[in-house]
Amino acid sequence: MEKATFAAGCFWGIEAAFARVEGVESTAVGYTGGEFKDPTYEDICSDGTGHAEAVEVTYDPDKVEYETLLKLFWKIHDPTQLNRQGLDYGTQYRSAIFYHTPEQKQLAMESLERMRLQKHKEVVTEITEATHFYLAEEYHQRYLEKRGKTVC
Repeated sequence: MEKATFAAGCFWGIEAAFARVEGVESTAVGYTGGEFKDPTYEDICSDGTGHAEAVEVTYDPDKVEYETLLKLFWKIHDPTQLNRQGLDYGTQYRSAIFYHTPEQKQLAMESLERMRLQKHKEVVTEITEATHFYLAEEYHQRYLEKRGKTVC
């Protein structure tokens, strides 16, 4: 199993999208990319911890390629919106790919370049090495699924 971590706005919808991919073994929502230790939802909503709402995806590379996950990432959000997605705004809603291996970094950079050629606006997605992933509170895990929804 391998891990992939993505931030693309509110983590509920992102988790739901990745959870439906064949070859994805599990998903978890949480906070990453900041300096604050053990952040809570309230902490990151202050827009002062540096963390992004993110989804950590555990997947079987024999069943789904990282490139497939990247394609879904680009499809489910607008990578031209700086620190926001729709009505949600703040650095915690930024667009980011947190890579776990040099290969993931290379593939993410290549996909970013392809996206820049497709868009007519600046793509603001960050590509950053994965750091500590703090699990969000239990009520955030599979939030939409628990409510019988598939999108926010």
